[in-house]
Amino acid sequence: MAEIVINAEKRELSTKGYLNTLRKNSKVPGVYYTQQEEPLNIAISEYDINRLVFTTEMNVVNLKIDEKEAGVCVLKDVQFDPLTDKVIHFDFHGVTVGQEFELQIPVSLVGQAPGVREGGMLEQFLHKLDIACLPKYIPQQLEIDVSELNLGDSVHVKDLNFENVRIINPAEVIVVTVSKTREAMATDEVEEDAEEAATEPEVIGKGSDDAEDEG
Repeated sequence: MAEIVINAEKRELSTKGYLNTLRKNSKVPGVYYTQQEEPLNIAISEYDINRLVFTTEMNVVNLKIDEKEAGVCVLKDVQFDPLTDKVIHFDFHGVTVGQEFELQIPVSLVGQAPGVREGGMLEQFLHKLDIACLPKYIPQQLEIDVSELNLGDSVHVKDLNFENVRIINPAEVIVVTVSKTREAMATDEVEEDAEEAATEPEVIGKGSDDAEDEG
């Protein structure tokens, strides 16, 4: 796991006007939670929150508040502006050495699925997995090998197993699948229709024999 040092500052106010002023100064308000202490209102730079949010890896934060060591934490929740997609609020949760806790980890697909070469399309339904683990085992990402997925194959949560990590998502949830494209399904329908037509018995008209007899 990678560790990033972030400097935060305490904020005493939570009024709308104060928070808007923070954001205009390229700072983002948030809350730092720990099990031992009351939640602490803080603010960090847009740059720092963006490098935690807009990444494909999980990073652990070594947090400093007003230049003093606060502890190790992880990003647990983020709120976005619905119009600009900017981060407008975040939650940091402190972690305790030797104590399991829950978080989300990005999923990374590795390998080439044979089913794609067969005309299928690789679809990823979960881009993050909910897990529980000890702080020292926090992975940056969870890799899933798709190199054995043929057309129609799927990987469910129950198929996954990572060392020192417990997955919390329901077992039957599909993480990734190789599905047929519309073109492939249309081709299958045409082939099925052709096969049905080829296997249908030939119907001989009754009137043909009668006409021959009359002659």
